Amino acid sequence: TLDVLTLIESGRVKQHAILHPEGATVTELARVLEADRLTTSRDVARLSTDAAFLKTLSIDGPSLEGYLFPDTYQLVRGMTPEEILTRMVLRMRSKLGADIAARARARGFTVHQLLTLASIIEREAVDREEMRTISAVFWNRLKVDMPLQADPTVQYAAGKERRALTRADLQLDHPYNTYRRSGLPPGPIASPGLAAVAAALDPAPVKYLYFVAIDEHRHFFSYTIEQHNAAVARYRLARAR
Repeated sequence: TLDVLTLIESGRVKQHAILHPEGATVTELARVLEADRLTTSRDVARLSTDAAFLKTLSIDGPSLEGYLFPDTYQLVRGMTPEEILTRMVLRMRSKLGADIAARARARGFTVHQLLTLASIIEREAVDREEMRTISAVFWNRLKVDMPLQADPTVQYAAGKERRALTRADLQLDHPYNTYRRSGLPPGPIASPGLAAVAAALDPAPVKYLYFVAIDEHRHFFSYTIEQHNAAVARYRLARAR
């Protein structure tokens, strides 16, 4: 509001540096904002799926997930949750650029679909150098109507954003479970950074269909299920030692 801006400019109000990192979710942001007493997690959760609020921001999706640009924000108490979230959405729009819809359309995607794929890449990749290769795996699967089988989508569906999955989780009947459903999930699962968006738009020119974690940072990529199964056995055994 104008009063808050006046106070900031005068230096009479404390600004809170709030980090919303790449790969973070609306739920995680809500906890951070509440911890700093800037708003309540309940208000953030409510607004994130409020159809009227989403419409004012021209978001054609089920929630704000994926539309909040990952960055550090200088916020002050007295700002409304609507003001905070709007700032984050507008920054995403600014960073993506005015031509983002045309660039997505050139790949046969809407912006919403682009952000959805980018968010999965963001959550799968630890090393940015692998983002385009991971993107290629997902693009190759989409082309042949093969389930993405992306663990982060199941973590999102099960409310286990950073935790290990069980076999029961993989069988969860949920729109975001890409083990059970083909194609992209209904929307993003986190806030993608610009590197992940770029990778979604420009996958590596490779034909891989599978990957498995070698360690906490890298993945091994395979063309066939036989190669993949051998890699899974090899690297999981090595990590168990």
